[in-house]
Amino acid sequence: MPYVNLQITAGATRAQKAEIVRDFTETLVRVLGKKPEHTHVVIQEIAEEDWGFAGQLTDDWRRAQRAE
Repeated sequence: MPYVNLQITAGATRAQKAEIVRDFTETLVRVLGKKPEHTHVVIQEIAEEDWGFAGQLTDDWRRAQRAE
């Protein structure tokens, strides 16, 4: 039973999440021969202030990128 846990920063739409679940499931079926009805995909959305990137919180990093 495949289990995929995907963590992303918050902000994806329901349609984007549905596409991710569909694509990950199709990949596991195609590459590993897994049954879609046995495949679980969990998407966890993490607030940008709770995610670090390049030595900073992601929200700070993004603000700095916009300021350049």
